[in-house]
Amino acid sequence: MSVKEHKIKVDSLEWFYREAEPIGQSDLLPVILLHGIVSQSYSWRNILPALASQGTRAIAPDWIGYGFSSMPEKRDFAYTPDAFITALAGFIQTLKIEKFSLVVQGFLGSVGLQYALRHPEQIANIVILNAPISTAAKLPWKIQQMGLPLAGEIITQDPLLVDRTLEGGSRYRIEDQDLDVYRRPFLKTSAAGRGLLSTIRNLQLPQAMAEIESGFQKWQQPILISWGMIDPWLSIEIAQKFSDSVSNVELIKLNNAGHYSQEHYHKEILEDLLPFVRCVNK
Repeated sequence: MSVKEHKIKVDSLEWFYREAEPIGQSDLLPVILLHGIVSQSYSWRNILPALASQGTRAIAPDWIGYGFSSMPEKRDFAYTPDAFITALAGFIQTLKIEKFSLVVQGFLGSVGLQYALRHPEQIANIVILNAPISTAAKLPWKIQQMGLPLAGEIITQDPLLVDRTLEGGSRYRIEDQDLDVYRRPFLKTSAAGRGLLSTIRNLQLPQAMAEIESGFQKWQQPILISWGMIDPWLSIEIAQKFSDSVSNVELIKLNNAGHYSQEHYHKEILEDLLPFVRCVNK
């Protein structure tokens, strides 16, 4: 099952996204997969075809400022959660998707969850892979330093920060041909580093965590949490706290997986993800 690459213009922004379409007619709801900080939609390369194989349309965009999507300057795009949420709403509307399963990962996963809370009528269910979901979650020093005054401007222009962050968070080596794809935007334009810098400086994590913690206490749709247990930045206690306070949640522990669990443990993730998002469009 091949993954196709597309670009679509939404207002002044161009979204790059990867898509795997099922063969033939399918009555299953689509799945939208959102990547985390320093990553891009390429991180879902092993998940997308498996979803399509079961009859599920799978779409993974590069966030604005990431991968191969538009990289506007901060004067043109605020890089705040609200800016990302508004842009994502436009992307989903342009694709004419009315209801879907949502999969989120990493430190932009919180923005996806904020989107769900603000657009609950669109969400069939949610899968969370190692994303901040509690006021106990903090931005790790490895990512914090990318936003420091002066130093941040230098650090975020180094393409090797992608290697160090992805491998540091995963706790495993990532193949060179895959790192080449992740590095490419940083080698192509300095705007990639500026977008990353602006995101980190404007993530508003404490406010986002307060919204998520309170908002999901009233949430009714099913949630699957698939958590890498050796994540150096987000502990299992964060997932457990969320799971204990929200109804209709299943927590799966992946013993040897890290922060970017889909890089090395996609097969284990798919065992639970595939049946969970197999939702018929009613």
